[in-house]
Amino acid sequence: MSFAAYRMMHCPTGIENCDSGFITHSRADFVPRVTSHADDLESDWPPRREIGPVPNLVVTAGNVLEVYVVRVQEEGGKESRSSGEVRRGGIMDGLSGASLELVCHYRLHGNVESMVILSSRGGDGSKKRDSIILVFKEAKISVLEFDDSIHSLRTSSMHCFEGPQWLHLKRGRESFARGPVVKVDPQGRCGGVLVYGLQMIILKASQAGSGLVVDDEACGKIGASSARVESSYLINLRDLDVKHVKDFVFVHGYIEPVMVILHEQELTWAGRVAWKHHTCMISALSISTTLKQHPLIWSANNLPHDAYKLLAVPSPIGGVLVVSANSIHYHSQSASCMLALNNYAVSPDSSQDMPRSNFNVELDAAHATWLLNDVALLSTKTGELLLLALVYDGRVVQRLDLSKSKASVLTSGIASIGSSLFFLGSRLGDSLLVQFSCGVGSSGLASSLKDEVGDIEVDAPTAKRMRRSSSDALQDMVGGDELSLYGVSNNTESAQKNFSFAVRDSLINIGPLKDFSYGLRINADANATGIAKQSNYELVCCSGNGKNGALCILRQSIRPEMITEVELPGCKGIWTVYHKNTRGSSADSSRMLSDDDEYHAYLIISLESRTMVLETGDLLTEVTESVDYFVQGRTIAAGNLFGRRRVIQVYETGARILDGSFMTQDLNLVVPGNESGNGSEGCTVLSASISDPYVLLTMTDGSIRLLVGDPSSCSVSVSAPAAFGGSKKCVSCCTLYHDKGIEPWLRMTSTDAWLSTGVGETIDGTDGSLQDQGDIYCVACYDSGDLEIFDVPNFTSVFYVDKFVSGKSHLVDFQISDLQKSSERLDGNSQELNNNGRNESSQNMKVTEVAMQRWSGQHSRPFLFGILTDGTILCYHAYLFESSDTASKIDDSVSMENSVSSSNMSSSRLRNLRFLRVPLDIQGRDDMPNGALSRRLSIFKNISGYQGLFLCGSRPAWFMVFRERLRIHPQLCDGPIVAFTVLHNVNCNHGLIYVTSQGVLKICQLPSTSNYDNYWPVQKVPLKGTPHQVTYFHEKNLYPVIISAPVHKPLNQVLSSMVDQDAGHVENHNLSADELQQTYSVEEFEIRILEPEKSGGPWQTRATIAMHSSENALTIRVVTLLNTTTKENETLLAVGTAYVQGEDVAARGRVLLFSVGKDADNSQTLVSEVYSKELKGAISALASLQGHLLIASGPKIILHKWTGAELNGIAFYDVPPLYVVSLNIVKNFILLGDIHKSIYFLSWKEQGAQLSLLAKDFGSLDCFATEFLIDGSTLSLTVSDDQKNIQIFYYAPKSTESWKGQKLLSRAEFHVGAHVTKFLRLQMLSTTSDRGSSTVSDKTNRFALLFGTLDGSIGCIAPLDELTFRRLQSLQKKLVDAVPHVGGLNPRSFRQFHSNGKVHRSGPDSIVDCELLCHYEMIPLEEQLEIAQQIGTTRSQILSNLNDLSLGTSFL
Repeated sequence: MSFAAYRMMHCPTGIENCDSGFITHSRADFVPRVTSHADDLESDWPPRREIGPVPNLVVTAGNVLEVYVVRVQEEGGKESRSSGEVRRGGIMDGLSGASLELVCHYRLHGNVESMVILSSRGGDGSKKRDSIILVFKEAKISVLEFDDSIHSLRTSSMHCFEGPQWLHLKRGRESFARGPVVKVDPQGRCGGVLVYGLQMIILKASQAGSGLVVDDEACGKIGASSARVESSYLINLRDLDVKHVKDFVFVHGYIEPVMVILHEQELTWAGRVAWKHHTCMISALSISTTLKQHPLIWSANNLPHDAYKLLAVPSPIGGVLVVSANSIHYHSQSASCMLALNNYAVSPDSSQDMPRSNFNVELDAAHATWLLNDVALLSTKTGELLLLALVYDGRVVQRLDLSKSKASVLTSGIASIGSSLFFLGSRLGDSLLVQFSCGVGSSGLASSLKDEVGDIEVDAPTAKRMRRSSSDALQDMVGGDELSLYGVSNNTESAQKNFSFAVRDSLINIGPLKDFSYGLRINADANATGIAKQSNYELVCCSGNGKNGALCILRQSIRPEMITEVELPGCKGIWTVYHKNTRGSSADSSRMLSDDDEYHAYLIISLESRTMVLETGDLLTEVTESVDYFVQGRTIAAGNLFGRRRVIQVYETGARILDGSFMTQDLNLVVPGNESGNGSEGCTVLSASISDPYVLLTMTDGSIRLLVGDPSSCSVSVSAPAAFGGSKKCVSCCTLYHDKGIEPWLRMTSTDAWLSTGVGETIDGTDGSLQDQGDIYCVACYDSGDLEIFDVPNFTSVFYVDKFVSGKSHLVDFQISDLQKSSERLDGNSQELNNNGRNESSQNMKVTEVAMQRWSGQHSRPFLFGILTDGTILCYHAYLFESSDTASKIDDSVSMENSVSSSNMSSSRLRNLRFLRVPLDIQGRDDMPNGALSRRLSIFKNISGYQGLFLCGSRPAWFMVFRERLRIHPQLCDGPIVAFTVLHNVNCNHGLIYVTSQGVLKICQLPSTSNYDNYWPVQKVPLKGTPHQVTYFHEKNLYPVIISAPVHKPLNQVLSSMVDQDAGHVENHNLSADELQQTYSVEEFEIRILEPEKSGGPWQTRATIAMHSSENALTIRVVTLLNTTTKENETLLAVGTAYVQGEDVAARGRVLLFSVGKDADNSQTLVSEVYSKELKGAISALASLQGHLLIASGPKIILHKWTGAELNGIAFYDVPPLYVVSLNIVKNFILLGDIHKSIYFLSWKEQGAQLSLLAKDFGSLDCFATEFLIDGSTLSLTVSDDQKNIQIFYYAPKSTESWKGQKLLSRAEFHVGAHVTKFLRLQMLSTTSDRGSSTVSDKTNRFALLFGTLDGSIGCIAPLDELTFRRLQSLQKKLVDAVPHVGGLNPRSFRQFHSNGKVHRSGPDSIVDCELLCHYEMIPLEEQLEIAQQIGTTRSQILSNLNDLSLGTSFL
């Protein structure tokens, strides 16, 4: 392996930063709830708490940035009535639910170190928006704002303090304990970024109305303006005599921004606290951004040495809270108070008069946010939620009250979202969106009604006051002289506020992946070959920590659960149709409810020259002979018309309307063609699209027919749309799109949107059925590559895009962009001429299939899909952008030019409709011959409760829609799929039918245990403990896992276990008797042997093996040992442990061997200990080497042979100086990684029974994981380290620079950006390009490394041959400049090896980055061709290389 590719297969999911702000909408866009007084029930109740404007949620996980909009469902609103289900959490404060919906998702070329929202400091009616400030390693700052016109984030400014001219900021230091941290002024006047330990960068926000940014009034016309950063400058904190900054924050309530810095004057540590404590202090600086001055205005010292966090108290109180491990302190310019949290808190002058909380808690590593302006929510390191109330009088805080609340997930950050929601972001578990409600618990009324509606606020003015956040909300309500009196009376009650919480939504997280193993699925198919065989496997991962610990079972491809299968050769298509008896109008009203649950009546199967019809009752029975369906030839399409009262069947020469099994109308479509001359008898139907009550037919001669249904008579008439008649361009494909719903979405995008909605409401009163139909549109693509949307049945053009084929990032109605383009047209012609000389042009590219769909959901927007001739799939998401007044001027000028066609229709164009291209993570593209399949996209509304579409073809995949985002999951298990449809009947509840290319029809259901709203489908098995390592026992299909959970023990027990056995006596370290009775939390380890459940349900624990007290299990492996007495191989479970007993006791460890068997009736798993032996040193790694057991014990590795009764050492090597973290074996080669001294490469020789060192890496490296990388006959050594890099070494004894083979040489290095904890070597699959080549034998022995990281991402390193590598590397260099990168980040600098100040000789750049290469498919076709030509290759060659790489590494 000289060359490799890095590929991210599963993005990080562990959320590190979260914040909320008005990013995609402003505060003024919020529509307040209209309370109707019609219901007499509600009028007696006190007024409800209003839900104010709800901001966006912004989260980052590793290098992923996501912006969500929070959708709030109101009780009794349209959407909760129609869904008819109670969402999770019940009803609280008039809300029945809240959910997160994705606005945009980016994979950045850099890890976000810190993130904050720069507020636009407007009131509730402000039209301005907030911006996102992201900070990256060292000192890069990007400010992003949301741009409506492109529906995505745009960089508004970038600030970089790196590179040669800023080297002096580091003052000679190379590494810094903390990454850059950013905070902003709550009024949005400035921000501060702390970099390089003591350099503060001040970001000055631009003032409204000055310079480039316009006032609210002016910006209403142009579109919303966001907060921006005008300039930045540096403050050196050393000049202010600040030494060790721990945290800083901007406080509320000052005229100029005031920054409070928490810093330590002299460092101390736990061992010196008796002499030196209370070393921290806070200093408040007033920041004047115009004068660039920062005078000190107040300070406070004598804060505890373990203070680490500042919280700015909101107005009207102001001031800061200082959080330390054992106490909380409040400080403002005029007052201070404190609260001790446990017995370790001491006051500075050791006088014992500190107020104490009524329970003990430790607050190190806590996160906090404000729920009200005097109540903060704290999340502790154990996942408990605490409420901290400030009891105040006027502006003077008198005391702090701490109370316990619910237990929750272990958080990495909390963000309040508006006035009634907060978000718990977590790296260790799933992140939660929680709604809270605050009531005052003194009244009897509240408690009696608590069950029906959350907690009701009794004291209306109090409620109002807690909600207002302007600086002096009190002044508006009461006179100034009553102020202090009112404050006191109010606050006595607020001490008894009770909060209730409801979890509303959650984002799944599979990180941190500590270890994983690769095992067979329950429903594996033993006969599968090739790529289908890969879906037999699953990845079982140890993830989470403590009570969030779980096993995550990841399966990249979906494997449906089969109900039945039938041989059915030669199938061309399948359809299921409903049949409703003609019922009276009374039954019609209940139609809406039963629609989803109605069973299908018939299954229509189209074969090559005939059609089969089956009844889908209890059994599938063929009724082909007894029905009036057309069965003599193949069917083109089938579906329901007239509200499911009729079935239409379209065949090659006509169509039939059927009522159940009886034909009511037969249309012959070939007759009209005969008038035009001789040759057109051959004109038959090519494809059909059915959308009640219309059917659109494409004929083989390229013409279009529309069948128009008449609901009153249930009959159909044929018309030929005028828009396609005559000499117009040839249509390559078209489809109908039904814009359903009470408020059709596309109607809002037309220019007279207000008009059409008004009309809709008037219709609603008279005839509800018409309103329900929505609008129907026809989407047509031409051979020239253009796309047009027509209104049906009038066929007036409402939207037009030229060159849809090229896959531009945004689609805009042609008439808007027309004026900008007219000047470019002349240049365009000359370019076309040059184009002919190329080997490849975009001319022959056509759209072969198009589909448009809007799935159900209150705020859902349509998706548009197109499949091109080469198998590329384009996917677009529609969005609404009301462009400024300039657009109408353009329209006028256009309608002058071609006045004939457009003057009559320019008014009704969907001028505000735009489409944004969505990147698709599809494994490989289709390589079926063109035209083999008529339709590849099948839309489904409900398969096991999921909605989306299914892609047929040689690489079938599921596209599922969650939160307005597409999740794409391949289905490999049956190879190519030729036809697909949904089936809902008695035996198959919301299931599916598909036909494989081998001619097998399968009826299936989706596995219900997996959660599909993730990059890969995932099933979580909660363990209620921390999983450390997992291994797979292949023969018995068991997963042994090391799990630890904290156990509280009395202190004297803990102390006695830490005593050296030889010394014997206990030193009580002068502890009193009651101190010895206190409990102390100790991690207890056990090994659990889990078996996957056959039905896919929860996993069963088959056996547990407990460890001794204070014994930690470190490693677990299934090993195959050669029993030297019986000369047979035995498969045993080997465990390595260590006793953790403090630094006074010599380290010991045990090696344990277990045999695992099943008893006679195969129900119980028997685990018996075969052997155990205590060794010196911790046993941190085990492996079996040619039938022997290799044990890393402390500072040496020993090879043992197994006699069947005991292990006997036969060879040893004192190689790793410190501690082995990983051990890998290939044949007789050993690779081991040391925690600090990099990697060692050894070999084992049987004849001399000796372990010998071949080579090592002489640098120092803190290894995390190691593995061999095999490419044909080349062996390389891969290692990941604590700086998030991966390095690949090789052994070259003949090379001079390897010092006669002692030194391992670097072959490649790469910065992954996440801590890689485990590599797994898997054989790559052979792909299409390999089959033709002569060197097939060499290619089969090619392995890739799958790896998991602590961020929850999964990737792989795959070997490449040199030709492919050179091609992709030159493409990568081009793409660095050709693609606009989010946040202005440079992919090349991100992927440089990070050495953190250690001496490092850089290795060769021989890994290509697929994270950058995947942008190639997203740039327009013309640019793709141009870049390919510049690097001397073709687009198809590049795409086939990328395709082979993704197929070769689709392991799951």
